[in-house]
Amino acid sequence: MKRTILVMLTLGLVFSFAFAKEMQPGTNLRVLSTPELGVDKIEAAPNYGASAVKAAPQYTFTKTPTSIITNYYDYMIGSYNGLPLRVIPSSEGGGYFLTFHGKRQPTTTRRAFYAHMDENGNVVNNNEITSVQNHEGYATVAVDPISGKPLYAWHANADSDAELEVQFASDAFIAGISGLFNDVEVAINNPQTITAPSGTSTSNNEFIWPTAQVGPSPIDGKRRVYIAARNSESIAYGPSENLQIAYADFNGDEIEMGMPMVWNHITIPEMNAWNMDTNEWRRPFHALTTDNAGNLYYAGYHFATDGDGVDSIIEPDIDVFICPNYGQGTWTRVTDYSWLQTWNPAGTLGGEGYFQDDDGAVPDGELIYSLANSSHINASVDDLGRVHVFGVWALSTKDSGYWPPYQVVKEFVFDPADQSFVITDVFPQKHPDDDFNVSFVPWDMEAPFGQPEYTEVDGSYYLDMAVLYGHPGFAWPFPHWDRTAHSDAMFFHYNNTKITEANGHGMMAAVWQDCQRAYWYNIENDVDYMAYSNTPEIFVSVTPDNGKTWSEPIKLNNQEVPEFSGIKPMWVYPADHVIYTGMQGNNKVGKLGIMFYNDFTWGSNAIDPSYHPNPDGGEVMFTELEIVFPIGVDPANDDNTAPAITQMLRQNYPNPFNPETTISFDMPKAGNVNLGVYNTKGQLVKTLVNGNLGNGRQSYVWNGTDEQGQPVSSGLYFYRLSANGQVETKKMMLMK
Repeated sequence: MKRTILVMLTLGLVFSFAFAKEMQPGTNLRVLSTPELGVDKIEAAPNYGASAVKAAPQYTFTKTPTSIITNYYDYMIGSYNGLPLRVIPSSEGGGYFLTFHGKRQPTTTRRAFYAHMDENGNVVNNNEITSVQNHEGYATVAVDPISGKPLYAWHANADSDAELEVQFASDAFIAGISGLFNDVEVAINNPQTITAPSGTSTSNNEFIWPTAQVGPSPIDGKRRVYIAARNSESIAYGPSENLQIAYADFNGDEIEMGMPMVWNHITIPEMNAWNMDTNEWRRPFHALTTDNAGNLYYAGYHFATDGDGVDSIIEPDIDVFICPNYGQGTWTRVTDYSWLQTWNPAGTLGGEGYFQDDDGAVPDGELIYSLANSSHINASVDDLGRVHVFGVWALSTKDSGYWPPYQVVKEFVFDPADQSFVITDVFPQKHPDDDFNVSFVPWDMEAPFGQPEYTEVDGSYYLDMAVLYGHPGFAWPFPHWDRTAHSDAMFFHYNNTKITEANGHGMMAAVWQDCQRAYWYNIENDVDYMAYSNTPEIFVSVTPDNGKTWSEPIKLNNQEVPEFSGIKPMWVYPADHVIYTGMQGNNKVGKLGIMFYNDFTWGSNAIDPSYHPNPDGGEVMFTELEIVFPIGVDPANDDNTAPAITQMLRQNYPNPFNPETTISFDMPKAGNVNLGVYNTKGQLVKTLVNGNLGNGRQSYVWNGTDEQGQPVSSGLYFYRLSANGQVETKKMMLMK
């Protein structure tokens, strides 16, 4: 197969983005031509959803879409790689804090804004964060889980040099009154000097586009705020945004007194080397998250080419950079391939493979799904301490050719306990009875699996593809139908996949946008979808069990949802977690806040080159859904299936827990039993039982203490059962 040819910007476009400080497009993906199916057989093709798809969850609007402000900046209103909508703890009144950048008029300066929504979704406060007329952008917010006080960051030029700084401001938020901002600080002062492990240094580094996270602190009674910013400069062939993190410790009292933060700074040495490498070019797309044990994770994916950006380097592409000890430990990287191998069905019965590269039909071993077109992701941690990254996977060749109509959404999940990766379908999902394919493929939707479906027309048999809404096709997971927008850079600029953290009940939500129906009308001229010609759709999929079970997506659009009448939703961000509200029978129920942009004229005018000439802007909007989650995996069962009869040890419940949890196991016969709790170093923390027990179900409570009865710290622990000649181990998370 031919080597990858990088599609890059024109020189003028590079200069325009350098001024605007938007992320520069650049990809190693090579677009391949999509073959025709050969015959129009819409009515005959198997209908995706007839038997393979679960019903979307029931939901109601607890807050119908509400305008917060008219905003004349119509591109990526929140953080590139974070969640700018955060839940306020119920102990501090509930509701949400959110942030965005915008313009009050077409010709005014772009500013960083904040808004405060009460527990009923009503706007309490909404204004610029500062009173200084400065060009500000890409604001981010984190909320202290103890005091409920919001911490904001954004980038702007705060001094006399040309480089932007990362600025920071905390809100004292006293007695439910928001907008009590302390003095603005500089968390990262650019330019910065960075030294790679080789000893090479550069001094023009500009770390911007911030994302904020709050985690535990090693100092008693405090939390630690982390602000991650990425480098807009590199000496490689193209952008290679290495990371700098500013961190500081605080508590609610210090914020109320207006005490300034004491900022410390760290970088990832391996990423610094990437940024300075002139022989090989690696471009990372990662996001920061933290757990409750003081670990930092910078998770995502990268692509790699040779030094001039021409030939792809085939190497593992998904990464999790890990730093223990509250960001003060040594960074390590765990990596793997995002590839899911699949097979190439014949386009006609007995013919050659349907998917063709420049050299002909792609061999089965070379056809894969791979993570792509996902520059605007975030990372989150579930209730089991695992890291989730949600993005777009494209049907591809191993040398980075891909077919744009064949893109779907999946997630990878990283388990720090054994440093393993799992990739899971979110939408579309393979048939529940399909044991042949590792993930969804659109040509194998019915049993017997492993055989493509064909339709006979006039004596010839043509390959069937999945049908959605009565039309061949299944997903266009982007908020616009036109991939030629912005000089063929729509996939780069407009991808926006976000996933929430878990909420203590295993509940999470994945949110993205889809324009399949608009694509069918505007590109394929299918008049059946004329009503969707000018509407992006919001898709929301939820899981009740930390990502083991994902629902069919809820679809919000201005044709089927009356509450969205007249709205064109863009730049969608879910809240950082689902608010648990109770049970409906066996189903968990929770509220999900959503911030988005109602784009008056679809497509961005703000970025260069503009998609349309009209700077009419749009509205920053807020809405909230109460969702009845599907029934997922039994929390007492660590696997997706019932345990074998030889499996004794069950998953502890609740998990995570505070202050205590119950560990159960099944004894098939009486015998000597040892059940102990161990830390991540393998050291014994507590013996729960050591002696003879009878047969049947046994249960023991661990209250989070060691052998001396002293409370242990938050974090990951293992419990190990030795009985009947077997040893079984499971993990659990203590969260304080």
